[in-house]
Order: sequence, then C-alpha cells, then structure tokens
Amino acid sequence: MPEVPVQDPEEAPSPERNPKLEQIKELGQLNIPNFKSDYHCLTIAGQVEGHILLPPQHKSTKYEHLIPQLLAVEENPEIKGLLVILNTVGGDVEAGLALAEMIASMSKPTVSIVLGGGHSIGASIAVASDYSFIAPSATMTIHPIRLTGLVIGVPQTYEYLDKMQDRVVRFVVEHSNITAEKFRELMFKTGDLARDIGTVLVGPDAVECGLIDAVGGLKEALAKLNELRESSGGMLQ
Repeated sequence: MPEVPVQDPEEAPSPERNPKLEQIKELGQLNIPNFKSDYHCLTIAGQVEGHILLPPQHKSTKYEHLIPQLLAVEENPEIKGLLVILNTVGGDVEAGLALAEMIASMSKPTVSIVLGGGHSIGASIAVASDYSFIAPSATMTIHPIRLTGLVIGVPQTYEYLDKMQDRVVRFVVEHSNITAEKFRELMFKTGDLARDIGTVLVGPDAVECGLIDAVGGLKEALAKLNELRESSGGMLQ
C-alpha cells in the first residue's frame, strides 16, 4: 500500500484572517470609528499592579506599561493632550504615585475622568492632571495606607507607614483644592466603611470637599482639553 506523505504542520497553509471577525472577537463589534485624535486616551482599570504580580484572574493595570506611553505622549508632536480615564480600586502605593508624578510633570494639557470608581491610590492619579472630572454615579474611597502580609512589629515599620502616608497626603493636597486637615479627616473617619476606617465619596461629594474639580463626563473632559490647549497659546511640542 503506497505511503501517504505527511505534511509538516509548520508548512501547512494558514487560513486567511478576516479583519471583521477579528474585530468582533477582540472588541465585540463589527465597525470601529476610523479617526485619529489629537488626544491620547490612557485607561487605568482594575488594580494598579506594582512590584508584585497579581493573580491572573485579577483585572490589573501594570504601571511599567503606562510609563512608556506617558513618555511617548510628552515627546510626540502630533499629540496635543492626554485624557486619563480611571475605574480603579487602587493598588500599589508607590506604583500609583509614580504614575501620578509623571502625569503631573507633563507639559501638555491633561484631564482625568473618574468613572465607576477612583479608590485609594486612584485618588492621587485622578488629581494629578491639570483638571479632574468625576461622573455623578462614580465613587472614591479615601482610607489610610494598609499593608498585607508579614509586618515586622517594630517602631520603624510604623514610622515608614507614616512617611508613606504623608507622601500621599502631600501630593493630593498640592494637586487639588482639598486641605490636608480635611483629607486626613476623611481618611480616618469611622463608621462609613465596614471593617475599616475611611470615607466613601460619591461624585458631587468629591467636588464639594475640593478633591475633584467638577462633575462631568466625556463631553466636559474633551471641552476642557480644548480649552487648555487654546489657553496654552499653541506653545506645545
């Protein structure tokens, strides 16, 4: 009986990819707008991942993935501004502060929107932009810094926590209209959170205390970016 030649799988012709099917698979829709914007959209969703990898089932944003994007936005002459969209539960304090410091130090106009939630260290990222918005239904949780895992019970541990907390408070106060006294009051308030101390702020509450600049969404954020772009006098890279 003649032998049938076996084809190498690597040499087998691969079926042609259908771009429309790829869009349905990746984005859940058939057509996406084909428009090149002057503004770059940076999304921070889930938990801000820092020095420790999170389990694969956790939705996370890796800060080392965002830093090159921020650098590219600053250097690219075709990008005129940055829109930061947050829906985060918080995460690594130092990673969050690193992102916040980079956003705050950019020369181009920056606007942030808190959608869903901007909890914990997400508050620092939200206020790092030139102007911040929060959706009416969004919330922000302000609470003290917490450690998970093994804690060495020595005075130096608590001093380190105090210093790290001071860094967060100082950054938020410098980049928003809230006072240090008010922010610490929200941070250490009891009775508002189950099993913890802190405060939950709903959209208008975050504006009333001075943490966020205004209640609004995408329309207001883009209008503010245009306003900041025009007020800069065209002196953008």
